Amino acid sequence: MTIDVTAERVIPLPPERVAAYAMDWRHDADWTQGIRTAELTGEAPGGGFGRGAEVTRTAYFLGRRIDYVLRVAAHEPPRLLDMISVAGPMPMHVTFESHPLGTHARIRVRGGPGGFYRLTAPLLARQVRGSLAKDLRDLEARLVEQG
Repeated sequence: MTIDVTAERVIPLPPERVAAYAMDWRHDADWTQGIRTAELTGEAPGGGFGRGAEVTRTAYFLGRRIDYVLRVAAHEPPRLLDMISVAGPMPMHVTFESHPLGTHARIRVRGGPGGFYRLTAPLLARQVRGSLAKDLRDLEARLVEQG
């Protein structure tokens, strides 16, 4: 069994502002639950962060340490950030779209059928859904508090 979880939220700020903060890997630990560190461990072919760059994250989820590397598959600010796992459990797809009230933010996480996930998929999906919803609430709160 696989998991496929999406969380969505309308943030009352323009997409450019939301994406500028949320697509910057240096802010990952500030608003993403469970992440302790995020480090740019591979630059994009043209340098810096962009398509082809790799970010290594250390997170804790359900009491387990998870180290994983995400490669940027698509980077189209302020609309899309698509990161795939090259080492670790779950790829994610992040989109920010214009909305009459600001920005419609969406995060989708998918996990494969192997190992740990096969036995815990229903519990894991529920935990991931709650975690992603909290991440988007925290992102909004952080951006609104910054003014």
